[in-house]
Amino acid sequence: MSLLELKGVSKVYGNVHALQAVDLVVEAGEWVSIMGPSGSGKTTLMNIIGCMDKPTSGSVWIDGVDTARLSPRELTEVRRDKVGLVFQQFHLIPHLTAQENVMVAQYYHSMPDEREALEALKRVGLAERARHLPSQLSGGEQQRVCIARALINYPAIILADEPTGNLDEANERMVMDLFRELHREGHTIIMVTHDPEVGEMAERRVTLEHGRIRRIDRLRTGAAGPFPTRLASDAARQCNR
Repeated sequence: MSLLELKGVSKVYGNVHALQAVDLVVEAGEWVSIMGPSGSGKTTLMNIIGCMDKPTSGSVWIDGVDTARLSPRELTEVRRDKVGLVFQQFHLIPHLTAQENVMVAQYYHSMPDEREALEALKRVGLAERARHLPSQLSGGEQQRVCIARALINYPAIILADEPTGNLDEANERMVMDLFRELHREGHTIIMVTHDPEVGEMAERRVTLEHGRIRRIDRLRTGAAGPFPTRLASDAARQCNR
């Protein structure tokens, strides 16, 4: 069975059909980008894949479990154990250090471990910033703390919601370089983005429109290909400084 499979997933809020009969399969190790205009259903789809909401109809299978049939408590357990969330707004706790923010995710999963949290920060290039508060970190550094937090419990899926939306070009390149490395290591990544060039870094691009999948494109370059033009140009500027 595929790592993620949506079968006929619909979500209705009153008279609004946010999603309509969505079918989608994601295999382990894939990088899939989800794109579409505002109101197309991207956020609703992300919330359902991330076990933060349930469909009105249809089924959502994650690693062999039909999450549409689970209780709220069971849904929380699947989200905790199977999904690593990376948010556009970071959602770091302001009075905790970077290391402690990573350990919060461990607290809900098992037992906090300072050494493992530090290793996770080292993995994203922030070991020397472990004792810093979020206010002492740049936007790119805060996003890398979020990625470390998402990775700490070894999730089946990394689900990223506009991870570069609040970053300048230099930090965007840094964060996307990290996602590329994670994908090369075999991580499964589902990324919601409005940025066409970021979306093109995935292996497949799913385009939503009015709550339906309008098209699915298999991208030739995929995650292993070169940086899109804008990110490559930024990389060159950084090297020439």
